Amino acid sequence: MTKEFVAIVGATASGKTALGLLLAKEQNGEIVSVDSRQIYKHLAIGTAKPKGVWTAEHGRSFYRVNGIAYHLVDFVEPSDHFSAANFVRHAAEKTAEIQGRGKTPIFVGGTGLYFKALAEGLAALPPADASIRTRLKKEADDQGREAMHRRLSLIDPEAAKKIPANNIQRLIRALEVFEITGKPISQWHREHQSAEVETRLKLKFIGIDIPREELHRRIEARCRTMIEEGMVEETQALLNQGFPETCPSLTGLGYPRIISMLKGTLSKDDCLALLIQDTRQYAKRQMTWFRHQLPVIWKK
Repeated sequence: MTKEFVAIVGATASGKTALGLLLAKEQNGEIVSVDSRQIYKHLAIGTAKPKGVWTAEHGRSFYRVNGIAYHLVDFVEPSDHFSAANFVRHAAEKTAEIQGRGKTPIFVGGTGLYFKALAEGLAALPPADASIRTRLKKEADDQGREAMHRRLSLIDPEAAKKIPANNIQRLIRALEVFEITGKPISQWHREHQSAEVETRLKLKFIGIDIPREELHRRIEARCRTMIEEGMVEETQALLNQGFPETCPSLTGLGYPRIISMLKGTLSKDDCLALLIQDTRQYAKRQMTWFRHQLPVIWKK
């Protein structure tokens, strides 16, 4: 019989990490982070990465938060692309390792696509084509993301409804798949869902649902804290190391606003206001996605 694991989901700033750590202590568990931004090295403040320390044990390194092993954070280079397929492979390895130590894996995060991939597997999409992808990226730079999104709307309106214009990686991937195969990526996903797929992990989804006013208060407080604790300096340090502003780690929530401030096109006050606004909108999209895509048991 397949063992069922707890997966804690919800909007950013809803309290997922705190609940996950509590359960880990109660259940002799370890956390597997399901967050597409906290995977990156050098970006801790702007990704709200749980504060922890790296420890060496039995010849291996563990990131620990309040004494609990916290996996799949702080291990990918800022310039590297990291797909859902990459995540599934790493998560499967960590799950086996955790169980091998006699511990219980507890999955915590807000990246819905990663959770869906864990629970349902992945469609057998064609591998990336470097030449097509490079050309599409240049076209996105030249024409703008909105123009690329309109192009996707013409060939795959279903995917365009699910992929926002600012998610340039998913947008380019959808266009790339269509160019390679002549088949919309949404069709690939539908065929995958209707096929017999061996579920990788059996997950019990527990969602944190807090009043919108309280969530907005937490988001505002978190954004202010990020600025106070050095998100601007964190971003500048990465740019100083030679990482381009277009690298995957810097295209996520918050960092493009900070980069605009560093360029002088946004004031600090406007930057903070937009950071709060963007994060609230992101939280809304997260909750909508979880409610429609996964069988979540919501807890107030």
